Amino acid sequence: MRKQTKNNLITFIGTAVVFFGLAALSQAGQLNNKINGMLVLIGIYVILAVSLNLTVGVLGELSLGHAGFWCIGAYVSGTVSLILQNSPNVAVPDWLRFTAALIAGGIAAAVFGVLIGIPVLRLRGDYLAIVTLGFGEIMKSLANNIYLVMDNNGLHFGFTQAPELAENSEGAKELLRGPIGMSAPQDTNIWIVTVVLLICLAVLMMFIDSKSGRACMAVRDNYIAAQSVGINVTKFRLMAFTISAAIAGIAGGLYSHSISLLAAKTFDYNKSILILVFVVLGGLGSLRGSIIATIILYALPELFREVGQYRMLIYAIVLIGMMIFNNAPFFIQLRERIGASAPVQRIKGMFKRDKKTAGGAE
Repeated sequence: MRKQTKNNLITFIGTAVVFFGLAALSQAGQLNNKINGMLVLIGIYVILAVSLNLTVGVLGELSLGHAGFWCIGAYVSGTVSLILQNSPNVAVPDWLRFTAALIAGGIAAAVFGVLIGIPVLRLRGDYLAIVTLGFGEIMKSLANNIYLVMDNNGLHFGFTQAPELAENSEGAKELLRGPIGMSAPQDTNIWIVTVVLLICLAVLMMFIDSKSGRACMAVRDNYIAAQSVGINVTKFRLMAFTISAAIAGIAGGLYSHSISLLAAKTFDYNKSILILVFVVLGGLGSLRGSIIATIILYALPELFREVGQYRMLIYAIVLIGMMIFNNAPFFIQLRERIGASAPVQRIKGMFKRDKKTAGGAE
């Protein structure tokens, strides 16, 4: 088995054990209310972090507008769910409505990923970061000014103000209410988040380990050299950008179905930076690192809320410590020495298959 495949299996199985274990403990009532409230959001942020890692870590492009795709997925998914729930002519089961809403959110984010990616990915470096930042802010502003009302005459759309309804309209229901936001059905739970997280993680792992993923890494390592050997740079950059956007849209669908009131102000610039911090501190290109960093860095401020104003100081110290541990030459050499030490090698040897024995058995 290839080394990369082993690492992927360890990451996948470890993530499944942790999240399914937490879900089981939550269902059994062994966790307090604070941790129960964090579990769903931690899972959603992990999905966002690993999806952004595809763009920033694997592709090597700095994107500051990931919250924009998250916003698109949340609003489209929530709107589809409300339309199916309130439609008088179609009776849709809850599980089918929720599944369709998640798929719709992912597809909508992917479409915007393609539309934005075609012109934007011709830029690189700081220019790309600035444009994606503007995209995220535009999506938040648009969502903050959209009104959508549903009655017996169909859907009515308004921008910056609620649409006017006809006199014969009956059963009018506000789906989108501008700055007030929207209230989608609360269908998301830790079990669903865990399953979706594992599916997204498997998709990302297969893509990164595929020919297309290796082409993206070649573009990241040396843009000019990748072009010179015939790699279609634009194609693979757009492919990775679109997959990243689609997974962020699915995370948005989970998010819109997990809270009582969804408002556009949630998806601001700070959220994009927060997700980027998870990716950078976990290690660019490392899905396992993104998962661990997200769990630690998201949970810390909440767990230390009792200490009041000092909790953000503790959070900042942990951020600095993780950055030093991941990037300082001393700690890099220390990890290599520990990995090459005799006790660690003996432990690894216990799990390695004896090739000679295997050959004789065959």
